[in-house]
Amino acid sequence: MEHELRELIQKCDLAIQQEDFDTLMNYYTDDAILVVRPGMIARGKEEIKKAFIAIAKYFNNSLVPAQGEMVILETGDTALVISQAFLKADIKDSKYSMERRSTYVFKKDSHNAWLCAIDNSYGTDLLNK
Repeated sequence: MEHELRELIQKCDLAIQQEDFDTLMNYYTDDAILVVRPGMIARGKEEIKKAFIAIAKYFNNSLVPAQGEMVILETGDTALVISQAFLKADIKDSKYSMERRSTYVFKKDSHNAWLCAIDNSYGTDLLNK
């Protein structure tokens, strides 16, 4: 049986692919952060939604994210997810890697549902300045 976070991340990937950013925002905490690119962070659902719209445009509205191997470290109401992330898009050259080792932090809300608090598709690559 797959961990519920893997299934949730797959739902997020599908929402990104379909550019259904309203649904996508349902999976984020109100104070979540998204690493848009190294050195640029979107804070809160409004900024994150705007960032995803810009990201979709950058990738010619053809972005298809997918996850590979995944490690989920869970304690109490918090989980760290380390995942291979693969991006496909109709774009010739991107200055950003299309294969990443992403890190995500999820928290459970008052209804015991997982929500993304930190979305960092660049993972430890943020250390490479």
